[in-house]
Amino acid sequence: RQHPVARDFRELSTALKVITDIERFGDQASDIGELVYTMPGDTYIKKLTHLSAMGELAVRMVKESVNSFIRNDEALADEVIALDDEMDDLFVTVQDELIEMIRVDGKKNGEQAITLMMVAKYLERIGDHAVNVAEWTKYNETGVHQKF
Repeated sequence: RQHPVARDFRELSTALKVITDIERFGDQASDIGELVYTMPGDTYIKKLTHLSAMGELAVRMVKESVNSFIRNDEALADEVIALDDEMDDLFVTVQDELIEMIRVDGKKNGEQAITLMMVAKYLERIGDHAVNVAEWTKYNETGVHQKF
């Protein structure tokens, strides 16, 4: 009934891109669930303080990135993008701790350390996909796609 304009095409292409990242959130959350489900019932080799913080941050980033898209809120998208540095720092901390545990006693800690490292990597990737959603939100509002 009406001729589509650039804004209409931008909204459509942005929605398709966002759907892909949202699907990846679910895939990676499912992968985390499988890893945790198959872990032996032993006690953890370390206190999961930083890993728990990564999980909480990932949930926050996902919620805020999707909300930024729904509300067309560039400021909220910027907040999500800024949180990625915190997520990356937590990932490096967890990685360094687990590498040290393997170095000290790899036979005792190795299997669980690798599983925890995979969980940390999935959480970090969820954060990256949240940033992608935020980037697409900004693109939808400005017409300029910028990688952060």
